[in-house]
Amino acid sequence: MNKSPRATSAKGRPAGSASAGDVAAIVAAIVAGTHGDPFAVLGLQQAGTGFVARCFIPHAEAVTAHTLAGKQAGRLERRDDAGFFEGPLSIRKRQPLRYHAENAGGEWWVTDPYSFGPVLGPMDDYYIAEGSHLRLFDKLGAHLIEHEGAKGVHFAVWAPNARRVSVVGDFNDWDGRRHPMRLRQDTGIWEIFLPDIGAGRAYKYEIIGARGSRLPLKADPFAFRSELRPATASVTDAPSRHRWGDAAHRDFWRGADPRRQPVSIYEVHAGSWQRRDDGSFLSWDELADRLIPYVVDMGFTHIEFLPISEHPYDPSWGYQTTGLYAPTARFGEPEGFARFVDGAHRAGIGVILDWVPAHFPVDEHGLARFDGTALYEHADPRKGFHPDWHTAIYNFGRREVVSFLVNNALYWAEKYHVDGLRVDAVASMLYLDYSRKAGEWVPNVKGGRENLEAVAFLQRMNKELYGHQPGVVTIAEESTSWPKVSQPVHEGGLGFGFKWNMGFMHDTLAYLAREPVHRRFHHDELTFGLMYAFSENFVLPLSHDEVVHGKGSLIAKMSGDDWQKFATLRAYYAFMWGYPGKKLLFMGQEFAQRREWSEARSLDWNLLDYHPHRGMRQVVRDLNLLYRSRPALHARDCEPEGFSWLIVDDKQNSVFAWLRSAPGANPVAVVSNFTPVPREDYRVKLPRAGRWREIMNTDAADYGGSGKGNGGFVEARGEGGGIAATMLLPPLATIMLEFVPE
Repeated sequence: MNKSPRATSAKGRPAGSASAGDVAAIVAAIVAGTHGDPFAVLGLQQAGTGFVARCFIPHAEAVTAHTLAGKQAGRLERRDDAGFFEGPLSIRKRQPLRYHAENAGGEWWVTDPYSFGPVLGPMDDYYIAEGSHLRLFDKLGAHLIEHEGAKGVHFAVWAPNARRVSVVGDFNDWDGRRHPMRLRQDTGIWEIFLPDIGAGRAYKYEIIGARGSRLPLKADPFAFRSELRPATASVTDAPSRHRWGDAAHRDFWRGADPRRQPVSIYEVHAGSWQRRDDGSFLSWDELADRLIPYVVDMGFTHIEFLPISEHPYDPSWGYQTTGLYAPTARFGEPEGFARFVDGAHRAGIGVILDWVPAHFPVDEHGLARFDGTALYEHADPRKGFHPDWHTAIYNFGRREVVSFLVNNALYWAEKYHVDGLRVDAVASMLYLDYSRKAGEWVPNVKGGRENLEAVAFLQRMNKELYGHQPGVVTIAEESTSWPKVSQPVHEGGLGFGFKWNMGFMHDTLAYLAREPVHRRFHHDELTFGLMYAFSENFVLPLSHDEVVHGKGSLIAKMSGDDWQKFATLRAYYAFMWGYPGKKLLFMGQEFAQRREWSEARSLDWNLLDYHPHRGMRQVVRDLNLLYRSRPALHARDCEPEGFSWLIVDDKQNSVFAWLRSAPGANPVAVVSNFTPVPREDYRVKLPRAGRWREIMNTDAADYGGSGKGNGGFVEARGEGGGIAATMLLPPLATIMLEFVPE
């Protein structure tokens, strides 16, 4: 491979003792923007016992060098009409320079980036090369800093196989010749400090690959702010000035065991929960004004956003993210998101983000073949291509890639105080043969189908996040029976705090889609889940995935006429809120959105003009309040001693009953009747004699039901060596009974 000429300075010539032809080649390379080491030629260079300055300023006809203090240091001679200047200086020590440039059209000042020393240091190189650097987001990307007496922006990007990397933007006419960067050989990181620019400047990287080809302009992998789509440039951003007021919230969760706390999550797509009257997106501040009070009123404990990092394509819902460090510009500046999180915390609401290391979009401005090689991704399509999504796959065996992703998880927790990360599509990462036929995948070193590198990555991510950000939780969307997903790494687990219970979602929805007369033949669809309910720390999800792509809304999935659909869904929600596990409900389902969800429009809030929909929302609200206020319903969500069956085998009547309990708390019995037939004088065994208060009845008239119930109480009496209560089970309803001590 031909290397670009290197500069050694002597007697003011770019190549020292080089021949005139070599000097001309060096100047030509600088002017063309192809020189591999511009810092060895441009800026302040030693020339014998003195210094010379060299600069490339297109369109300039005359250039004078000055110190930052304003002292003239020398007039430079134009050596190339394209704008290459050189000349001796009257200064005695190395220091940054400014140039006064002129042409027939006017004059301007340029501070020379090549007269500044590097910003990164040898310790950065060491930890970055080792893959152990946990603050990459403070070193890479674009940072507004003061350096050697000048204010500007430091840019740094990893592109080890590039011949040349330039930062381009609106500050240099997107001209890659103007600001080629310095390569740090030990790490493959390119850096440059550009003085005199600040926040709000659009930029990308212009990269010449290893084979000499100029690649499509690349957005910054560490960009902290991006342009609004369809524009794709990164944007320089000032450090946040937000003053956080969420100490009480964060202190609580640092000291809490989330497995024993009420966790009821409202899953939200920020772009379609509500919109302005003209159809445009709400800003983060507008969302804060509307969404946070709504979630508080509804009794949810957390908001979980579908991915909010920058992405080019709205119908991807954020899962095809190209800017992992930048909150999307759709909702305003990044600081707006910080204000949202802070506002939620001050109101007692946690914020969880959908995090997507399983999706690697191949948009040309993104990470794909970033420096002309398979850098972040696998080169082998058997390892590096997702057949389902037509996307790439991160190379989890490369320490720099793992560092990039682990740092990203830490970044959201530190910079934006998020309470948790829900990790999407974990199963697609864990299996080498995921959605692949024989011959389309490469076994691991042990000959198996497990992606050992992905396992190590997930374990590392969880260890670092839990170790450095106490109080933050991780939740895995893992759709197989991979063992110990939510067990600690030191016990052989993946280290997640929770796992989505996909089996619960699929089985229960399948059951409730059946006509009531057929449900007795499928009784096990509701009982089987308790065989594994405590094998992981589960979240019970009724997520966005269940109300898209032709699946219809939850209300549409229920069998029967409209009255039966509403009754069944109310009963289902109470069944779920009484079932062991944390809760998650996708937006709109709390009021029985009828249409399938679309990211392109707001939810159908007008439905709340109708009593059945208002009743549905009231059920969800009341269930959340019960769930949070009754330790029996949440304190042992993940432990088997908090659950016991009362009725498990009444297939003929499609009745299910169980007891939820917790130390020091009044037990709660949950009874569901999934037929439209009221069950009179139905006998349920209970653990204690006395009064049991009916704290929930989904058939209440206020909810839109028939109004059948037990007058507020049932009486449990000892009989035949046991204790039981006789009660009315309303049609297609769930009731909850709380023991009332005398």
